Order: sequence, then C-alpha cells, then structure tokens
Amino acid sequence: MPQKAPEKRAIGPLLREWRNRRRLSQLDLSIEAEMSARHLSFVETGRSRPSRELVLRLAHVLDVPMREQNQLLIAAGFAPEFGERSLDDPDLEPFSEGIDLVLRSHDPYPCLVVDRSWNLLRANKGVQVLLAQIPDDAPARLLYPPINVLRLSLHPQGLSSRIANLPQWRAHVLGRLGREATASNSDHLRELFDELMEYPGGLDAESIEGVAIPLILRVESDVELEFVSMVSTFGTAHDLTLAELSIETFLPANTETAAYMNRMAGSDVTLR
Repeated sequence: MPQKAPEKRAIGPLLREWRNRRRLSQLDLSIEAEMSARHLSFVETGRSRPSRELVLRLAHVLDVPMREQNQLLIAAGFAPEFGERSLDDPDLEPFSEGIDLVLRSHDPYPCLVVDRSWNLLRANKGVQVLLAQIPDDAPARLLYPPINVLRLSLHPQGLSSRIANLPQWRAHVLGRLGREATASNSDHLRELFDELMEYPGGLDAESIEGVAIPLILRVESDVELEFVSMVSTFGTAHDLTLAELSIETFLPANTETAAYMNRMAGSDVTLR
C-alpha cells in the first residue's frame, strides 16, 4: 500500500510554532523583525500572505536552521533558498578537499565527519583505533552504512562497554543531541534521542570535574585513553550539505594517550 504523502503545512501555523518554540510573544518578534504586531498576527492566522523577504527575515530572527527555512519558504509558496548537493559534487570539490586535509592533518588522533543526523561520512585513520574496540558480536546494523556514530558509541553492544566514564559521557552526548533536536525541531533527532535514552549506562552530569568532559576509552586491561573533543563547522555555508556537516576531532588529553595513538599509527589496525 503506497505511503500517504505528508500534509502540506501553512506558513502561518509554522511561524507560530517557531515563535512559541523560541518563547517570544508576537510583540517581541514583531519588534525584532521590524514589523507591526498586527501584521504578524495576520500572517500567523493566514489573513496576510508574507513576502519572501519577510519569511527569511522572520526565520533569521527566530534562528531557524537552513533546512527548516526552506520548508517555511515552500509553505509560503516560494522556491527554497538553500540548495543541497552531494559532497562529491564538483561544485563542492574545494570544500571536500579541505575536509580531507583537516582529516589527514589530525592523524593519528581520531577525526570524523558527520551529517546532521550523526551519520558517519568520512574518517581518518585514527578513528580505526576507536572502531577496533567494537565487540566482535556487535549487531551488524550498527556497522552497516550509514553508521550512526551516536548509536554505535552508546549501544550496549557497541563502544559503550569500553567507555570508562559512560554515565558522564552519556550525559554530555544526550544533552547535546537533545539541544540539537529542540533547536532544529527534527523528528529524526528526537527519535534518535528517545532511542539512545533507552540504552543502559546511566546519566551523571553532577560529578564532572575539570574544564572539559573527556571520553575515557579502555582499550586494554591496563590502558585507558583520554580524549577531549573539538567540533568544527562551515560558518558561512549557503549549501545544506556543508551547513549541516560537523567535523569532530578527538584530541589527546594527556601524554600517555598521545604516545599510544602515535604508536598505533604504525600498526596494522583496519576497519571491520
């Protein structure tokens, strides 16, 4: 039986939802968007059709992500503002080469590229050391492309059994994912959040000390690696693919971790 096409939403209710999500009154938003509260009310109730410029201005004030800005424009009867190309598209070749340069430059320390849904797109050789810790009996779906790095890291048959500070790391990861789901209003991210919340491991955001939350990975019975993560994005992207990419780098938090990763760089560790 064919799936039912999603119902098209009107621009007025969509804007009202975003305004309520940002906890702004009509007066607050109208002042920020330099329009009358009466006009905004008419737009939200469907009595007035907004111009393309007004839709984009309201979206900017409401901090609506680019993908959702396209949805607002389509709901208002306009063409999308932001295109979406494959990362292998010739137009994105300079950016693709730049990403590969970043990945190589961080070797032997793990560095990976994910999309908005946290699916793995690219990774350097350092990531192989992390993936080599996945148990042999891990479910095939965890390692079948597209690999979701959050699911892989927190699944009880994934990397979580190797994470020495799992409750703290879960609190960090789920807190970040929850904020992203709220900011984007993404059903997919909310579903992923709900799934990961069901995994065992606990949550501990109270006993965190120091200036950053580390990932402490137990790779051998007497060896623990400690990393801090750094996230990079394209700040001026006008393409959805680029705008939604994140480059996550795991830097050694101590000399022992740096020495281990440099030592493993010359070993024969391969992806499964």
